[in-house]
Amino acid sequence: MKSKHWPISRLLLMVVLLAACQPTPTPPSTIAPSPTTAADAIPLYKDAGRPPAARAQDLLSRMTLAEKIGQMTQVEKDSIKPEDITTKFIGSLLSGGGGSPSPNTPAAWYDMVAKFQTRALQTRLGIPLIYGVDAVHGHNNVAGATIFPHNIGLGATRDADLVQRIGRATAEEMTATGIRWNFAPVVAAPQDIRWGRTYEGYSENTDLVVSLGTALVRGLQGDNLAAAPAVLATPKHFIGDGATTWGTSRTEQYKLDQGDTQMDEATLRARFLPPYQAAVDAGALSIMASFSSWNGVKMHAQKYLLSDVLKGELGFQGFIVSDWGAIDQIATDYRQAVVAAINAGVDMNMVPQQYDRFITTLTQAVEAGDVPQARIDDAVRRILIVKFALGLFENPLPPDPDARAVGSEAHRALAREAVRKSLVLLKNDNAALPLAKDTPLIFLAGQAANDIGTQCGGWTITWQGSDGAITTGVTLLDGIRATVSPAAQVQFNRFGKFDAVTGADGKPAIADVGIVVLAEAPYAEGVGDRADLRLSEADAGLLERVRGQSRKLVVILLSGRPLVITEHLAASDAFVAAWLPGTEGQGVADVLFGDFPFEGKTPFSWPRSNEQIPFDFANLPAAGCAAPLFPFGYGLDASAGGPLILPECPTPTN
Repeated sequence: MKSKHWPISRLLLMVVLLAACQPTPTPPSTIAPSPTTAADAIPLYKDAGRPPAARAQDLLSRMTLAEKIGQMTQVEKDSIKPEDITTKFIGSLLSGGGGSPSPNTPAAWYDMVAKFQTRALQTRLGIPLIYGVDAVHGHNNVAGATIFPHNIGLGATRDADLVQRIGRATAEEMTATGIRWNFAPVVAAPQDIRWGRTYEGYSENTDLVVSLGTALVRGLQGDNLAAAPAVLATPKHFIGDGATTWGTSRTEQYKLDQGDTQMDEATLRARFLPPYQAAVDAGALSIMASFSSWNGVKMHAQKYLLSDVLKGELGFQGFIVSDWGAIDQIATDYRQAVVAAINAGVDMNMVPQQYDRFITTLTQAVEAGDVPQARIDDAVRRILIVKFALGLFENPLPPDPDARAVGSEAHRALAREAVRKSLVLLKNDNAALPLAKDTPLIFLAGQAANDIGTQCGGWTITWQGSDGAITTGVTLLDGIRATVSPAAQVQFNRFGKFDAVTGADGKPAIADVGIVVLAEAPYAEGVGDRADLRLSEADAGLLERVRGQSRKLVVILLSGRPLVITEHLAASDAFVAAWLPGTEGQGVADVLFGDFPFEGKTPFSWPRSNEQIPFDFANLPAAGCAAPLFPFGYGLDASAGGPLILPECPTPTN
């Protein structure tokens, strides 16, 4: 049974009723009366048979400066006064990480967006809102949604068809909640894995980023952007955000995130421009500018890159949206920052909170001639074209949404497939894997083995994510217990303390197989910038403890990037990189116990020590102690025989 959401007819009725119950606002003196001639009884912009560009131009010709600047303003949903959507002509709202309604259900999401949209439709020209979210690995702000592996895991699959199907599933879950705009995918090619956003990138390899980033755009947008469940994709963050220099960030305690990309233009173009060209060619109509700088100048003020290269050279016809409050970082003088960003080519400002200040500042700048009217018109035209292309004027909300799409069995099966294909087998000595389902005694250790929040990582329900049962899903422990035969005994202790498990002789038992799950705690963005990528002492101690109580030891690493594991590889018989798999932990068990093969390949070069990071890819040896521990594209098949042989290298000093 479909959930009871408002059909469009009911939405329009509500508009009429609300309008009748409220005093009609006095139009500003700058608003011209709507045309009333018989020939113009149905304005061209309301004719769905006309092309989006023609409709946008007609609507633009009817708009006041206040209405135009309202369209350029995007406000965080908890910061907006609902009546201001109407009186200030606000063009867009968003939910930031964790910006959910209460209760956090698909129905509540839809009703929230519907109420905001109702306010927008009360404006003189009836221009609908466009509502955006960061659905970066599924519709990850919504409790009960399917959480797919983060992009680093999808990069390990190298499967563009899979990524496109994930994009379509994400779009289906988004439209079920009334939302048509996704701030994804990240198409950075991270060059320094100490960056806290590494897991949002598919790979260090530009070609792989092109392939998978374009696939997600196609999956989200489909063949017809106006036909639900299509949603607007947003490749981000233009440009060079994955190559900032350590210590150059000016934001809080960040070290890399929002820092300075220091390189010549030829290198910038070669490494980071191809994913954007491919996305534009695939139909992307929204691109987000980067918080970062290029050679000391904030990207939001880079007119050459935003206007000349992206809009001109690449032929981008959509609109550029700022990142969260990023315009503010251009200069300490707010007016100077706004003028620089809008003149550089930013079309919509994710304010996100102090929208009155932005509207007033930009209005004054236009009236003073600091921002040309032509630049305002270009920005608004671009925004309107996208709204028409999305069909928002005909369907301000997705019609007849089905909440059953959120977390559906079909989507969870797809996520489970993605988990299986993402696992990278780094080591498999002594034929440790695959495991036999009837293994008599298995010790499973590590907090993350039974923690949905940890295995999902950041950008899950909240911005930073958190540990614990934050949403529904299958933990690794659940998956293992569901896979083994009744003859097998699985003992779980998060601390790896199994002395209470005894054998027939009454002494502490020795497991046939020990499985240790090591993990990074959840993080997002610059909060995750981390200089030391070695395992913690607690993780190392856990590994050694279980090693002493097991005949064979399998290590599963949950992380948003490769970690320094060189010292600890020898303690394991098998070592698996599982990245941040999301809600469907059963996919890990599927491969551990041999129902499916290991297919994943490392999407990033794996460091031998902290001293190697960042890699000098132009001069990277293929062998020896200066080479990566595991190169880009490495991954074993469980059937491969022979022990892992590494070169004899000095013990790392850091």
